[in-house]
Amino acid sequence: MLDTKQFKSAGYIASLVVTLISVAITLVLLGNRQLILDHIAVWQYKPTEEIAGFVGRTAMSEKGEFLFYASRPSLERTQAFNDKCSRIEKSTAILGCYDSDRIYIYNVPNPKLDGIREVTSAHEMLHAAYLRMGDAERNAVNSLVEAEYAKLSRDSDFAERMAFYARTEPGERDNELHSIIGTEVINVSAELEAHYKKYFTDRSQVVALHTRYASIFAELQIRSEELSNQLTALKESIEISTASYNRQVNQLNQDISDFNGRASDGDFSSQADFDKERANLVSRAASLDAMRESINQERKRFDALREELLIIASESEALNKSIDSSLAPAPSL
Repeated sequence: MLDTKQFKSAGYIASLVVTLISVAITLVLLGNRQLILDHIAVWQYKPTEEIAGFVGRTAMSEKGEFLFYASRPSLERTQAFNDKCSRIEKSTAILGCYDSDRIYIYNVPNPKLDGIREVTSAHEMLHAAYLRMGDAERNAVNSLVEAEYAKLSRDSDFAERMAFYARTEPGERDNELHSIIGTEVINVSAELEAHYKKYFTDRSQVVALHTRYASIFAELQIRSEELSNQLTALKESIEISTASYNRQVNQLNQDISDFNGRASDGDFSSQADFDKERANLVSRAASLDAMRESINQERKRFDALREELLIIASESEALNKSIDSSLAPAPSL
């Protein structure tokens, strides 16, 4: 005769084991929810040839590539980009954003700025990485990027850039520093470099891309400032020289008139005195002719420098327009 109590006990134990396994699986799923969602996203995502090329050009590691694809990056033009990436300050263009677990990259059309889309992609990928860190790792990384910022803040342009993020993304300072330093600063502490090694096989490649296109803006800015300073100094010199020239011309005209009057009145005691004074007036006139020619040459140089400055201003405007997604072309009919 079968003992029904044994079956009931065995059934209870089996049910308990199943329950414990279910609880364990649930806890695992909850603890790795983001990782599971990332795997699903990567599995479903099919990168374009251009997007896949960004991975290679920025030397993303397997982990970096995984996070990049988990964010389902997409290249967007003008209005489509503006719809996805909000722009808080109209005076500052944005090139990408990480929003709702997705990366959007402005498809900058200017070939002179080769690499700008790739660096933007890596920058946004590091945002995805930062948000997936545990509290302990994030706190450690925050300390490392703050140590780097203490050195970088001496650069007024960099400090101004971080002030922009403070206004537009309050509370995200270390998050932004993590992405900026990772893609733009070549020399960092060994500890921070080891951290970035998780996401890049050779971080110098993405930094080199940034340096190359950033140098175009920097060189134009430097040359523009040089020309502006030269024009200011040259303008002042021309004005001083012209004023002096005019004074001397007026004085010479008066002296010539006086000389002619005295000559007509026979006031010179000898031919030698006449010749000497006349020679002096002729010499002064020749000096003024040379002075006038020098001023004219300065004016020509001023015009040439001003033309160069206008060309640089035009180039700078074209570059800035090419990265400004708000300047969308008019819709075609």
